[in-house]
Amino acid sequence: MAETLNLDKPRSPRRPAARRNNFELYSWLFMRISGLLLVVLVLGHLFIMNILDGGVHRINFAFVAGRWSSPFWQFWDLAMLWLAMIHGGNGLRTIIDDYSRRDSTRFWLKMVLYVAVAVILLLGTLVIFTFDPNLPAD
Repeated sequence: MAETLNLDKPRSPRRPAARRNNFELYSWLFMRISGLLLVVLVLGHLFIMNILDGGVHRINFAFVAGRWSSPFWQFWDLAMLWLAMIHGGNGLRTIIDDYSRRDSTRFWLKMVLYVAVAVILLLGTLVIFTFDPNLPAD
């Protein structure tokens, strides 16, 4: 007579129930597209700043003021900021989902992440668009 072997279900951390939307698919797709755009933006930035513009020793207040007087450079730096923060925040969100065992821990870690990303995006955007090169000397 053959004995049957009964195995328990594996003890893996509880994961949130699957949703009916495609958020994770779009998130995965965003990571690939934003990664490619970031490579172009960051390598272009490094090439222009370090090779074409004479190196980092030239970077000072006047250099930034001159650079941000052009809408092209404002958009370039804004695109780098937004893509890098959302790309990194999305990656960290995935890590939190993978390694947080308790729902409450996952929730609070994500809340801290979302607030940090929002604050940095808000402050960075404000700095880029409200930068005043004509500050009075004190």
